[in-house]
Amino acid sequence: MKLTARQKIFVCMGLLVVIIGGAHAVTKQVYMESLFDQFRKEEISASYLNAPPGEQIEMLKTYVSGRMQKFGLENLIFFLAIGLLFSLWISGVLTIPLRKLVAAIERVKQGDLNVNVPVQSKDEYGKVIQTFNEMTLRLREAEDARRRLVADVAHELRTPLSIMQLKLENAQQSDQYAPPDMLLRLHDEVIRLGLLVEDLHVLSLAEAGRLALDCKPLDLSARLEQIVDDVKMEAEENGLELRFDSNARPVTVMADARRITQVFINLLTNAIRYTPEGGKISAVMKDKVLDRNKFYTCVSVTDTGIGIPAEELVHLFDRFYRVEKARSRYTGGTGLGLSIAHHFVRAHGGFIRVESEPDQGTTFTVYLPSGNDG
Repeated sequence: MKLTARQKIFVCMGLLVVIIGGAHAVTKQVYMESLFDQFRKEEISASYLNAPPGEQIEMLKTYVSGRMQKFGLENLIFFLAIGLLFSLWISGVLTIPLRKLVAAIERVKQGDLNVNVPVQSKDEYGKVIQTFNEMTLRLREAEDARRRLVADVAHELRTPLSIMQLKLENAQQSDQYAPPDMLLRLHDEVIRLGLLVEDLHVLSLAEAGRLALDCKPLDLSARLEQIVDDVKMEAEENGLELRFDSNARPVTVMADARRITQVFINLLTNAIRYTPEGGKISAVMKDKVLDRNKFYTCVSVTDTGIGIPAEELVHLFDRFYRVEKARSRYTGGTGLGLSIAHHFVRAHGGFIRVESEPDQGTTFTVYLPSGNDG
């Protein structure tokens, strides 16, 4: 049986009352018996025996009441002391988890997030401690994410800034006008920095739940067909076959057209980037797909590319994450595309699933709430 902290206190206090009450009754009974024995030895004499019955009763009453007053005062002091000591002990036992929690909170206050308080009960104290442990875990994860983000942003910014600085220093030292090709390279780096800053800004808004969406009825089948046509030339230049299939047309969803377009452009360009020449890429849309007791419109982007190891899938939507550490930061992008797609889809009330096998290919499936649900 699981007792709450309030029930434990009630049981302990009830036990204290029973113990004190029982002890008081027993000691009073024993004392009364000893009192009569003492009266018989000390007070019963010839004068008592020769006294009338009424006087004998008064003598007995006076003797007993005097002794009982003294006994009552001593008994009260004794049991009060016992009760206070018992209450002190019980309160100490019941507040041990709270004292451990306060000590842990002090450590967190001083900046130590590697705190874990053992959960030794399933009452309110145990729940509070468990919640505290989960909170410190989230704080550690947030701190680790913050450090990784700072390191990743610094790394991403360092490369274009270093190139710009080197080009400008060379131009300054040569004491000549900057040639157009150098200015073009500097302009490309400025554009790259601007895109990186914009992606980070949009991603931070999405993660904070403050991304503004202009959701309107959207014919997703027509929009996907247009997106596929837009990236088809790039796929053909890389020797890839790209096609789009749908089991229903039109398919209407409530979505922000600009954000959803960016989601599928990110997925398709990733597929093109990591699929070898001669490979195939397909975008397949299905309507009225039941998942978790809700209908979704699903769009799967499947490629025959290099694939992703299973241990890497859990990190796939992290900021700046790249499956292959040796990939060029130019050919591999900034590492923000999938994270942005993930948060954009979540902002629409959907989710993304990914399946992949190394050297076999990858399938990203976007689930968007069906506009025809109900």
